Amino acid sequence: MDRPHILHILSPLKHVSPFDVNMALDAGFAAVVPYTQVELGDVQGLVQDAIFSRGPKGVRRTGVFIGGRNAGLALDMLEAARNAMFPPFQLSLFADPSGAFTTAAAMVAKVEKALKKTTQAGLSGRAVAVFGATGVVGTAAGIIAGQEGARVTLVGYDGAARVKTASQDAKARFDVDLAYGDGSSDALKGGIARAAEVILCAGRAGVQVLSWDHLAGAERLLVAADINAVPPPGIQGVEVQADGTPLADGTPLAGTPGVGIGALAVGGLKYQVESELFRRMIESDRPLALDFRDAFQAARALLG
Repeated sequence: MDRPHILHILSPLKHVSPFDVNMALDAGFAAVVPYTQVELGDVQGLVQDAIFSRGPKGVRRTGVFIGGRNAGLALDMLEAARNAMFPPFQLSLFADPSGAFTTAAAMVAKVEKALKKTTQAGLSGRAVAVFGATGVVGTAAGIIAGQEGARVTLVGYDGAARVKTASQDAKARFDVDLAYGDGSSDALKGGIARAAEVILCAGRAGVQVLSWDHLAGAERLLVAADINAVPPPGIQGVEVQADGTPLADGTPLAGTPGVGIGALAVGGLKYQVESELFRRMIESDRPLALDFRDAFQAARALLG
């Protein structure tokens, strides 16, 4: 009898995400076991307990998912888990703190497809402004876009200090160059928006980050994507159902080639991506270590 597929979820928070538990079970894991308030130093011992208890064959039917809300910590925990293993005792790993890696991947993949539809070209060389870049989704989206050759600016709603740190961390971890900008005033946000060909908005739920006033004069704008599903939209005029929808007539963007991508379009793809990566953990005959880069490739493949 084959041993069951078991997923161990590690989170530094008080609770693991019910969303991730449901997704893992629906993808085919027979059991999902949560571990909360996990510190970086705990990872090695937990992973080694998981691999040594099942033997070389059983370990292939074992996985570790890393959650939480901190991208840097999740990536450090992923690396610690990788370092805790050695052949033939190796299991599959997947980091997706707060669902941010799969959400960022879905957003950028949707944008890329929209660009190719309207301009026959992708992200390379595009001026991309990421609003909400102090959060995990915004930073991850900026890194993905930067790795695809875009000229990315991380925009800080409270000034440039925190996005500068995020830019430095992206350079150290992934050797990607991201600019950073101050978006702490209406005038500053408007100036950044007017220079952008692509706007990615990953602000807090229920907060309108960019209004028509900020977007006035954004004649270069080709795609505006927003992940906020709680009214009002993070970008005025980009409704949650938008999926390559022309930006509204009778607005400062009337007559521009720009299209909008809303939260439900991004969220639907994010759901598919997370499910796909869980299935890969189950079906792979070799150990995997999955992060936002793998999520982006999966999102691209799903979009065709």
